[in-house]
Amino acid sequence: MQYVDGFVAAVPTENKEKYIQHATRVAPLFKELGALKLVECWGDDVPDGKLTSFPLAVKKEEHETVVFSWVVWPSREVRDAGWKQLMADPRMASQAAPPFDGKRLIYGGFQTIVEM
Repeated sequence: MQYVDGFVAAVPTENKEKYIQHATRVAPLFKELGALKLVECWGDDVPDGKLTSFPLAVKKEEHETVVFSWVVWPSREVRDAGWKQLMADPRMASQAAPPFDGKRLIYGGFQTIVEM
């Protein structure tokens, strides 16, 4: 089964175009290193919660929008090797800093258990 990296971040709403440009620049590197698919989603209907929610999880501020993203890999092994190569790739090092606060980025790797 495929392996998925998931991400949730709070991005300053005014940085939407910068975020799209950032994602568009790094996506080909992921694909080159084995990713099958990348998806970037800009929050549109992301309610605040009292106990749990995407906005609470990333400590979203009033001027920010929640972004939900994922990268699909053929396997955990391809993903692990891809990330290692990505972090060592000089093209990645030359990228400008992402247009959001990376300290509040939530991420994780997930085994696919059901796919329809």
